[in-house]
Amino acid sequence: MSNQASNKKKMEIRTARPHTLAGAMGGLFRIFGVRASDADLAARWAEIMGPDIGGISTLAAIKKTPNGKFNIAVRPANPAFALQLSYMAPEITKRVNKYFGFDAVNKVTFRK
Repeated sequence: MSNQASNKKKMEIRTARPHTLAGAMGGLFRIFGVRASDADLAARWAEIMGPDIGGISTLAAIKKTPNGKFNIAVRPANPAFALQLSYMAPEITKRVNKYFGFDAVNKVTFRK
């Protein structure tokens, strides 16, 4: 009986936090070239932005507007990078639009 009790206890322990479907299957979607959703954008932010932007920022929030576009909030790794990232806003917009394959960005904001 102790073996059954220990197996049951192992099953009850959560080893990881829940993930979104797009985040969990992002690798599979990448193989087939499918852009899953905004959750996939969040999971692959550093890869999509490249080392120049992805290395100094993280995606803080993404919100879909009623017109079908996205408002993106970017958080700099260090507050000193906020000004530099504000100058890179057109490049961020360009890379996100390229990722989704259409004019997807409505506004880019920065959080400290």
